[in-house]
Amino acid sequence: MKQILSSIWIPIVIGIGTLTLSSCKPKYKTPETSAGEINTTRFVMIGGSHTAGYMDDALYYDGQQYSIANMLSMQLQKVGAGAFNQPYMPTGSVGVSGSGMSRFKLGYKTDCLGVTSLSPVRLASSGDVAALGANVYTAGQPFGNFGIPGMTVTAVNVSSYGMANPFFGRMNSSASTSVLTDATASDPTCFALFLGIEDMLPYVQSGAKNGSMTNTAVFSMAYEQIVLLLTSNGAKGVVSLIPDITEMPYFTTIPYNGLNLTPDKVTALNGIYNPIGISFQEGPNGFLIQDPGAGAFNTRKMVAGELVLLSTPLDSVKCNSMGSLFPFRNEFVLTLPELAAIRSQIAEYNAVITTIAQNYNLALAKPNELINKLQTGIVYNGITLSAKFVSGGAFSLDGIHFNPRGNAIITNEFIRVLNAKYNAKIPAVNAVNYPSVTFP
Repeated sequence: MKQILSSIWIPIVIGIGTLTLSSCKPKYKTPETSAGEINTTRFVMIGGSHTAGYMDDALYYDGQQYSIANMLSMQLQKVGAGAFNQPYMPTGSVGVSGSGMSRFKLGYKTDCLGVTSLSPVRLASSGDVAALGANVYTAGQPFGNFGIPGMTVTAVNVSSYGMANPFFGRMNSSASTSVLTDATASDPTCFALFLGIEDMLPYVQSGAKNGSMTNTAVFSMAYEQIVLLLTSNGAKGVVSLIPDITEMPYFTTIPYNGLNLTPDKVTALNGIYNPIGISFQEGPNGFLIQDPGAGAFNTRKMVAGELVLLSTPLDSVKCNSMGSLFPFRNEFVLTLPELAAIRSQIAEYNAVITTIAQNYNLALAKPNELINKLQTGIVYNGITLSAKFVSGGAFSLDGIHFNPRGNAIITNEFIRVLNAKYNAKIPAVNAVNYPSVTFP
């Protein structure tokens, strides 16, 4: 932002009683920029889907342009960084998700009750799977963005990882290489890491039903191995803590007590469930869920603090009594014990990252603090941003990944700590200049 400097000269003539004013024209001063103690010549960023520019549940060209890695690189180029290459999807592509689906857009959808409203809808019946099979690597033009959707910390240094993950397979230099080998081939002079979300996201997104979270000791060993190699030539950089993903809209949009009952439905449900100790009342009620060990029939009502996932089929809730007559299956909810285990694991990962940042004298970004503040909303350059689904302005239509404006906010956190750690003056991104959710 340009600073406006002005001066006013006010000579006062005593005894004459006149006052004359003279002013000069405003002068504009461009803010000073500096790389400080960082050699920004060759920058790489390693991370998962958030780093890649994955948003609206797909990897697609426009989203990649607004990736955290690309935004950070553009600001570093203002203090000496070189060209930054990304493995772009084809322009105009409908994108592709990890399950082969196209990206979301905001459109109109009619529910089982015949009510039409705005809702995320798929742009096409299937995703651009063909793009995952087309390798876009070009010799002599190394990539700088190694954000790989689905990549865990433990996968970064796995040889032939492209065979297991087509998002890396489409950009690797050879079938046998690892992400870390390709990322360090350009001898980077500075770097950023935003790793760890994928080490728990599949488990959390399944309602703590499928898979598991990476063991802390294994996580620590793999993370330090990455940092050790990146810093071996004297490169400096920033590592990032992991946000509490359960604070993202995918987990917070549907209230636990969203079961609103009329008197006739209260009577019907109480007739069924009163004999096993469950009762309902008119108005908001906790949804009914399956919970092993929860008494008769392993069924109980949800309590405050528990979460309903955005994957819940709402038509079944509205028209087929899911969550009331028929309890939610475990895959659609996170219970208090499950949430305690998830948040404990995040704390352990973040303790590891903090220690590594201290031991290797690196900057430490804390996007977790920003996401926590988004729960109640923050004001940025006169615009309010929050974690509210669709209308909050920070998250994309999948409820987990940020939209361009949200990515800009996170990018500024990386810039803030780089400046503080290395006495740099890297200019911040103006998040207001980036798009949010596009309404039809």
